Amino acid sequence: MSTSFAILKDQRFRQFFISDIVSGFGVGMATIGANWFVLMQTGSNKYVGILLAINVIAGFVASLFSGVITDKYDRKKVIFFTHAIRAFFLLLLFAALTQLDFSIYYLYAFAIINGIGWTVYMSASRSFLQEIIDEKTYVSGNSLLEISLQVGMFLAAAASGFIYKYFSFNAILFVNALMFICSAVFIARIKYQSVQHSTDSENYTLMLRRGWAFLYDNKAIFILGVVSIIPLIVTMIYNVVLPDYVNNTLQRDSVTFGFADMSYGIGGLLSGIMMSSLVLKLDARKLIGVFFILACINLLFLSQNTFVFNLYLCSLLLGLCNSSLRILMNSVLMHTVPKDYMGRSMAVWIGISLICQCLFSLFIGSYLDKHGATVGIAIMALMMGAGFVLFILNQLLLAKKHPENLQG
Repeated sequence: MSTSFAILKDQRFRQFFISDIVSGFGVGMATIGANWFVLMQTGSNKYVGILLAINVIAGFVASLFSGVITDKYDRKKVIFFTHAIRAFFLLLLFAALTQLDFSIYYLYAFAIINGIGWTVYMSASRSFLQEIIDEKTYVSGNSLLEISLQVGMFLAAAASGFIYKYFSFNAILFVNALMFICSAVFIARIKYQSVQHSTDSENYTLMLRRGWAFLYDNKAIFILGVVSIIPLIVTMIYNVVLPDYVNNTLQRDSVTFGFADMSYGIGGLLSGIMMSSLVLKLDARKLIGVFFILACINLLFLSQNTFVFNLYLCSLLLGLCNSSLRILMNSVLMHTVPKDYMGRSMAVWIGISLICQCLFSLFIGSYLDKHGATVGIAIMALMMGAGFVLFILNQLLLAKKHPENLQG
């Protein structure tokens, strides 16, 4: 068994991993289906954009309390009830859409449930992962979660299209609810007693202030978390830029776009498979620097490219770099952030990421109309270059204040 998959021998991680795959598949399928359903029902892209904005805003609002919930209560129970509550509301929406006439407000409710549930789950699940696996297996654990994400997106897209065509969006909602119920069952089966936090007696406001104070007093850790979301933001921009790049720069059709998007996913999948073995031979922090530089060079090359084959190759390499950076950065954060503060810290970084995604989604489209997709790709390259510089400066600062966290 390879280094990455050896961690599946651990019963606790195996149950968590299966739960993550199942819930991620359900979310991906429902999100893809909802966008298509809204477009078909309204005939307007405006409502698809509103759906995305509501999702992001709901997620940001959730980030204000999800960190405290994660750090105050048993993280296993937080994940379980997050799945259970999402399943309950999805079943209510299923009943409403089945029995009543279509209303766009039902889909707005779906977006709110999706945004809040995703944010709470991400904060709790990554903190829970930090608890249930050994420090030496952080990279392996994050690598397998990246594999599940990439495979899940492939399968979710196919399943969503099939179910929508031969059944309905209502059926997608029902299946999504079942996925969350199954995920909750797998989480409940994990035999683990969560660590007892010293914050159990503290109220919400005090815990929130302590969380912000921790990041304020540890600016190097805060910046490290901000650097970790740069690849995620770049990926979001790439998803916006890619259609225009294929259509206007390369003068190609949707087939080329589909293969380019698939190439990105293959790169992410390769990253999850190879990263555990690679980190045994090379230092994780040096690898982070290498992948930032490689992504920057790759994007600069892509901004000057006019050949379809190069697009596929660059998309694959970008997927490889960004997924590798997510795996490595999440592992470094797990080594660096104390367990008692992981939930609140993750919530802050998720909130910043959502704000950036919201701003970029509002302005990037009109900017591309004026300046073209190649300029957008060049901006992505500059962002990855800035990420490299920030990471190097951050490591110098961490080396002075927290030398013990730079081991492993």
